[in-house]
Amino acid sequence: MLTVQIDEVAVQEQIRQRIAELVKEADTELVFWDSKELMRRTCMSWNTIQKEFFFDQRFPKFKVGGKWYFPAQETKKFLLEWLRERR
Repeated sequence: MLTVQIDEVAVQEQIRQRIAELVKEADTELVFWDSKELMRRTCMSWNTIQKEFFFDQRFPKFKVGGKWYFPAQETKKFLLEWLRERR
């Protein structure tokens, strides 16, 4: 006869970790960001964003009505490139 014991605490911790990974993945899969999301992801104020890179012609942005939208993948790519240029 075979007996199997499961450490419930360990299993719950693995489940929590996997859920956290999936939430993080879903968060990075946004199609576009608004200005609040851009500020959150860059840890910059709106004034700093405008001063540093908002008016750079390479920075991808679209104004819909009175609100700015930024394509997530293109914006990430631009921000990494912009940051490397600041070395």
